[in-house]
Order: sequence, then C-alpha cells, then structure tokens
Amino acid sequence: MIKTTLKIEGMVCGMCEAHICETIRKAVPGAKKVTASHKRGEASFLCETPVDEAALKNAIAATGYTCLSAESAPYEKKGLFGR
Repeated sequence: MIKTTLKIEGMVCGMCEAHICETIRKAVPGAKKVTASHKRGEASFLCETPVDEAALKNAIAATGYTCLSAESAPYEKKGLFGR
C-alpha cells in the first residue's frame, strides 16, 4: 500500500473536507481510507498503486481548492500495539 498526503489550501469547514474526499475518490478509483482535515489543511488516502499526482492536483484545483504539495510513501499496516 502507498499512503499519499496532500497539503491543501482553502478548506474551512466540514463540507470542504467532504468535497475534497469526494474529489479524491473520483480522481483515484482505488483510494481507500480517504480523510481530510481543514484544521491541519491536509488530506490523505491509501492506494495499491502509485498515483498520478499532477492529475490529482488538477482535479482538486477544479473544485476551487489549491493543492500545495503531494507526497507518497510506502505504508505498512501496524499490528496490535504498533508491532
């Protein structure tokens, strides 16, 4: 699994978070555990395959928000008590 974290400017409420999550799900059909936080100004999700970051940034920009950065890193599910 690959975890992608996006820094997003322009989110101010829960509806903004919902719009971002919906946009990510449409732009990345295999996205799982999609979350967004307007307080932290970021969104993240898990995916089996690498993501086209440029296409994702364009999809977010089309909704009126600005994706400042995107970074992907391998993600390993942690077991009970972080082991």
